[in-house]
Amino acid sequence: MSDMHAMVLQRPRAALQWQERPLPAPAAGEARLRVLACAVCRTDLHLIDGELPQAHYPVVPGHEIVGVVEAVGSGAVALRPGQVVGLPWLGRSCGGCRYCAAGQENLCDRPEFTGCTRDGGFASHTLADAAFCLPLSPAQAAAPAHTAPLLCAGLIGWRALRALGEDVRTLGLYGFGAAAHLIAQVACAQGRTVHAFTRPGDLSAQAFARTLGAAWAGGSDEAPPQPLDGAILFAPAGELVPQALRAVRKGGAVVCGGIHMSDIPSFPYRLLWEERRLSSVANLQRRDGLEFLRVADALGLRAHTQTYALRDANAAVAALRAGEVNGAAVLLP
Repeated sequence: MSDMHAMVLQRPRAALQWQERPLPAPAAGEARLRVLACAVCRTDLHLIDGELPQAHYPVVPGHEIVGVVEAVGSGAVALRPGQVVGLPWLGRSCGGCRYCAAGQENLCDRPEFTGCTRDGGFASHTLADAAFCLPLSPAQAAAPAHTAPLLCAGLIGWRALRALGEDVRTLGLYGFGAAAHLIAQVACAQGRTVHAFTRPGDLSAQAFARTLGAAWAGGSDEAPPQPLDGAILFAPAGELVPQALRAVRKGGAVVCGGIHMSDIPSFPYRLLWEERRLSSVANLQRRDGLEFLRVADALGLRAHTQTYALRDANAAVAALRAGEVNGAAVLLP
């Protein structure tokens, strides 16, 4: 095979275009992956809408990739042809800035992001830095459509949950999309009580949350039946920050898990007072991926998916934007 296919975003707010391209050869330290599945993330919507200043256009979106290694460049000794791996959002870090030196590669000053600053997985093939590919268990490799959403939705949810801490036993999740539906399962397995906040009136998402173990589900404009120890915001709506602060107890915490959010409105200091904390999580680290994939494998964590052919990527994006996907949308090249 000498050609590959890709859905390309030429510029912000444009439709994705089907293109045929020459099959790329991996450079030193790289691997060429044949994409088995790539999930569609809310970050892809921000990319399409031109809300990510770091993005390079034209670009092939997609950063929740499960692929099989087809070829490796010199020095890519960690991978072998035929191996199935995951490729997440962080595609490369510089290794030399103060953050990389401190073990905070997620804050790297000169990073590369899959499907944003380098081509991603809305394609039949993609190139990856071999050092940033994540090994998968046999069960995960055998179910690429269910594994793909773990590589960003799951990972950022896991990082946000760890940022809250183990003492958070009563948890609120604002925005019940791909990330929340995964981390709700993890939190319930850990014995935490989950409260799911959806778009007001979205009874389908609320019922879906209950099937995954949520003790309570309601609209984001509602108050939970009890004070929360902590909350994670996955919805990119800044107006939910005061809502979440109002819902957490004294000493509680709110973590923002999105890469982009609308402006946070002013709110009275009393919502932050009494040692409530407001923070964010940014990107991810490879060790987050290794840790979470082990946890997911041990739990037998399964993503609920709605699958699309690669040519139907625009339809998948539209369905996600309209809130019509319970779980995750996944492209199958």
